[in-house]
Amino acid sequence: MSEKEEFSKETIDHISKLALLDLSDDEKEKLAIQLGDILNYFKKLDDLDTSNVKPMTHPIDGLKNVFREDIIWKSLSNEEALKNAKYKKDGYIKAPRILKEK
Repeated sequence: MSEKEEFSKETIDHISKLALLDLSDDEKEKLAIQLGDILNYFKKLDDLDTSNVKPMTHPIDGLKNVFREDIIWKSLSNEEALKNAKYKKDGYIKAPRILKEK
């Protein structure tokens, strides 16, 4: 097995930016170690002899259709759906913005 996987500061900065996380330098160092440990654990799978293991297409043999039949029933009215919503606007539930603007 190769040396322990290490993540550069630039890689950790990029990952935290994609995840919209503001991390301290200590948190970034800890994340780099944790991600390296995770990848090294998965690399152990490369050392396993799987030549006699039959590929598995699905964990449950003989499973055919897992979809339920569509059944139409009465749904909530717009008023019923909104009656417990704390914030509403124009007949919709108003939620906080989750994406930052560039």
